[in-house]
Amino acid sequence: MLDDLDTKEWIITNGLGTLASGTVADVRTRTYHGWLFAAKHPPSERCLLLSHLEASLELPSRTIPLGTNLWASGQIEPTGYQFLRSFDINPVPTWIWGESEWQLSRQLMMPHFEEGVGGAREDGGNGGEYIYTSSTFSTDSTDSTDYSQLPTPYSQSLLIQYRYEGTQTAILRLRLLVADRDFHHQQTKMPELEFSEKLGHQQLCLRSLMSGRFGTPWHLRWTHGEYQQDAAWYWNYLLEEETRRGLSDKEDLYSPGYLSVTLQPGDTITLEARVGFPDKHQDTLTSATFDKAIAREQKRVLGSREEPLRCGASCVRGFPPLSIGAWGSPRYSMWRWGVGKREKESSLTPPTSPTPDCLLPTAYSLLRASDQFIAYRKSTASPTIISGYHWFDDWGRDTLIALPGLALVPGRYKLARTLLETLGQYCRYGLIPNRFPDADGEPLYNSIDVPLWWIETLGLYLEATHDWDFLATQYPIVQQIYKAFIGGTRYNIQVDSTDGLVSWDNWGVALTWMNAVVDGQPVTPRRGKSVEVNALWYSALCWASRWAEILSEREDIAESGRLAKQAQRYTLQAKQVKFSLQKFWNSQCSYLYDTIEPDDRRNTQIRPNAVLALSLAHCGFRQFQGRQVLDIARSRLLTPYGLRSLDSADPEYIGKYEGNQQQRDRAYHQGTVWCWLIGAFIRAWQRFYPQQPVPFDWQPLLDHFAHDACIGSISEIFDGDEPHLPRGAVAQAWSVAEVIRHL
Repeated sequence: MLDDLDTKEWIITNGLGTLASGTVADVRTRTYHGWLFAAKHPPSERCLLLSHLEASLELPSRTIPLGTNLWASGQIEPTGYQFLRSFDINPVPTWIWGESEWQLSRQLMMPHFEEGVGGAREDGGNGGEYIYTSSTFSTDSTDSTDYSQLPTPYSQSLLIQYRYEGTQTAILRLRLLVADRDFHHQQTKMPELEFSEKLGHQQLCLRSLMSGRFGTPWHLRWTHGEYQQDAAWYWNYLLEEETRRGLSDKEDLYSPGYLSVTLQPGDTITLEARVGFPDKHQDTLTSATFDKAIAREQKRVLGSREEPLRCGASCVRGFPPLSIGAWGSPRYSMWRWGVGKREKESSLTPPTSPTPDCLLPTAYSLLRASDQFIAYRKSTASPTIISGYHWFDDWGRDTLIALPGLALVPGRYKLARTLLETLGQYCRYGLIPNRFPDADGEPLYNSIDVPLWWIETLGLYLEATHDWDFLATQYPIVQQIYKAFIGGTRYNIQVDSTDGLVSWDNWGVALTWMNAVVDGQPVTPRRGKSVEVNALWYSALCWASRWAEILSEREDIAESGRLAKQAQRYTLQAKQVKFSLQKFWNSQCSYLYDTIEPDDRRNTQIRPNAVLALSLAHCGFRQFQGRQVLDIARSRLLTPYGLRSLDSADPEYIGKYEGNQQQRDRAYHQGTVWCWLIGAFIRAWQRFYPQQPVPFDWQPLLDHFAHDACIGSISEIFDGDEPHLPRGAVAQAWSVAEVIRHL
């Protein structure tokens, strides 16, 4: 039974990078499992403060331990999972333990940081009140939130509620297990590590002290119960998932004491763990606090959608709309009917029919899953997208690929605009950063495709909103990218003047999404002309031509003439690139070459990059080519969870993503299934086979979403070999986004 429950995980977040995570069995198997990981520099620099509360229930006749721990000795003790009756992720993670004469439930809830609640001071003062009244990521078109003026300190807290049912009075004992360590490393007991504590009325303040340096302060408060100091260290917790990953796998946790609560049948106890010192202005904690927090959270998630913006749509003539979902036939989307009020129809998507009622809970669950990736970044004073949990921060490429599903389809248009604007502000050398800066750090410009994805995603946003005023502000960035690619930029990225295709040549780096590097060498180098990069380049030129023409209608005569000439130049170059894209056609294999290398050799491996090249807003390949590529991809790459990164018949194929870091990195793009690629396959299929149903059964992926890995989210990757076990990050933004975009 434990073998099943300890592989099913849950995660809750608060919009700052702060999170809580664990398993259904309530056993910690990862370094990343704990109840309060606080983001000290949102959304990064997370540290574990509260690992968990170890619960036991004392009845008149016996004591029942409800926790479950794995120890380095191999022993499982206690074995509270044996009393677990049920687990549910909706509306919040809920466990129910019990037998015939008793039942205990526990719920965990992490309020979003922007909610209007009293905050806690990090400086230890008692003055001031921190009220979060603005809807920081509101998508209301009238919202004028200034992201640079968010209050500090940020609200980072976890609410916990237990409810007892039974035939007798019981005593619930809750032992605190705490830490103060980096998100990626385990805590080890050492003489120089101490924890100071200050006990107040129904609250306890804790702070670590390591070699004379104070850690992050936080406090726990509760509605009723008696706290007993009982300091102890618990050594050698085994983190089994880290063992499988070939990483450090043991942890020590400190316990300052325990809370004893007498419960009558029907009683509840509510606790709150909050970052910072206690503040006299904090709201009084009651049993109703928990229910009110859940209601606010549901309202916030459902309220994160807005009516389509119609910014100047009527001033542009002759430009048919594009769909942000699949190209081709009208889209029947749960997003117009399944969540909240019905949106007004826009020119973006044809009128839709209601989805069956059975999809409505899935729609809300996906919306909530998508919300977990939206976070506030302090260094840019703007929202961002966490690429995945547990170990990823925000990545430029991931943000842009996920944006249509996370922001456009659900109607979070202001979020989409702000994400694009922030990325555009960091454009340097014609490149968009793939990693964001922390504090005074420098962005990382190490990707050839991110600026092209930025243009592609900007195009989808503009088609959804007709926000031509925003286009006018971003068009200079489009020109900057264009000029850098034409004239040359970092990593020897440059357009080949002979054929108009984009090439790059730099040893020791991996500039495309297949970016694994082992011992300083890229596993999939892809130097030269990559097929999806040049497909993106073609689409970018088509977008640029369209936008120059649109803007020419909005400017004065002199400026209009200049823009019209730019549109003509972009159009001519797009025609050249479209012609040159035929160099990628491998007539012997009826597929596209993955890369044309600097010495003009062709890489004939069957990879999903060919499918990506067919899936963009503008496609430069012929119909017969698209169909043949898709037929091969269907037979060689398609699985129930996405596309393999390499044909399973290839000699370099690796079917299982397992082992230590190096082994896993070598398998990362050598056959491993990537869920986000299913979106590209669907868009390409609906373009080249518009009259045929997409040959993909959603049910296995939806079953995974509801029951496997991280319940209520979708994994980053899966094994290439059957049964395609979920691997990598247990919750990935672009995996969730592409399902939202097409389901």
